[in-house]
Amino acid sequence: PLVMPIGVPLWIVALSTAFAVVIGKEVFGGTGMNVFNPALLARAFAFFAYTPQMSGEKVWYSVDGQSGATALEQLATTGDMSYSVSDAFFGFIPGSVGETSTAAILIGAAILLFTGVASWRIMLSVFAGGLAFAYLFQAVGVEGTMIDDAPAYYHLLVGGFAFGAVFMATDPVTSAQTNTGKWIYGFMIGALAILIRVVNPAYPEGMMLSILFMNALAPLIDYFVVERNIARRKKLIKNVK
Repeated sequence: PLVMPIGVPLWIVALSTAFAVVIGKEVFGGTGMNVFNPALLARAFAFFAYTPQMSGEKVWYSVDGQSGATALEQLATTGDMSYSVSDAFFGFIPGSVGETSTAAILIGAAILLFTGVASWRIMLSVFAGGLAFAYLFQAVGVEGTMIDDAPAYYHLLVGGFAFGAVFMATDPVTSAQTNTGKWIYGFMIGALAILIRVVNPAYPEGMMLSILFMNALAPLIDYFVVERNIARRKKLIKNVK
């Protein structure tokens, strides 16, 4: 529910959850065997199956039924947003349920790191990859996109970037398992999210697709990291002999 727009019909949430449990988890062998993050798989199903309700063109963000474009949409269409940096940081902006307050997300990050549930390497590398590519595209100058006008760090404050970096990319089942792999995995998630936002203004989010894509590549990343370590140890043993 935290990655859904607040006005989405509850039957879509229920149907998407059922899809994620059956197709995203059970067909792979159940809990702990899934390849893709189930929550993001549910959101992807809802996004592509019920685009009008999920597109975010009009998001209900107050109890009296007021509607408006999200801050990320404003950046994508106008290059600016009618909210201050502090509003975006503390969560006084429209958006999906759990993605609007970077401050609350960072509190969650602290709890996950303190309890040892999430990897700090993945969190840090996602933010590093996103910020690096945002500054790269801004330096290159991609005209006609939000990266051309908005400061690069805005990408970390709006949309699902922070939420994805803290709660989705760090899923211990679907992320890379090796330490080196976690750096690569996280950096690529952040980089791909910004790449999608820049080259495809029609879909300004990017975080969902980048995490799901890297979920599929995580085993391959770990494979090459392990093979490289084995080859290096074999070479070291050979030199010792």
